[in-house]
Amino acid sequence: MKARLNLSTKPLETHRRFLGTSGIVGAVAALLFLGFGLHVYFVRKAEETARVREAGVREELVTLESQRRDLEQFFARPENAKLHDRSAFLNTLIDEQSLNWTQMFMDLEKILPAGVRVLSIEPAHEKGRVLVKFVVGASSDEAGLKFVHALEQSSAFSHVALANMRTPNSAPGNPDKTELELTAVYSKS
Repeated sequence: MKARLNLSTKPLETHRRFLGTSGIVGAVAALLFLGFGLHVYFVRKAEETARVREAGVREELVTLESQRRDLEQFFARPENAKLHDRSAFLNTLIDEQSLNWTQMFMDLEKILPAGVRVLSIEPAHEKGRVLVKFVVGASSDEAGLKFVHALEQSSAFSHVALANMRTPNSAPGNPDKTELELTAVYSKS
């Protein structure tokens, strides 16, 4: 029979609690390391996708810049500049012809009060808008102001501005006591 003898001066201590706690802490640390590693992996994957997309956009930008330079050189040639000037002239002619005079007169007829008559109309195309200069004669100041107010309230005309208001020569047969010069933007074409 064998007898166990402890010859040391201190009794034998067990380290189970330390080993168990350190094992649990190691397992938690390993899980955290794995989680952070996966997070870094997915972030780098997303950054790689963004870098690839950015490189594609840069290549497309370089291609478009090259095409723009080529087109600028093409249109800077004298023969093409002449064509550009001619097309701009033709576009202005087309714009001027596209004004629907009948519709404009119908819109004016709806708002023209009694005692006011249109003496002249000058349409001009400016920046894609039709700017109309009116000269109207009114039998009284009140009728002229009614016309200006009606023009301001109209849906067809906007940006109404009174340029001048004067008393015309009192010639025989001229019923106008006041002449108004106005500008307005006509929006229906």
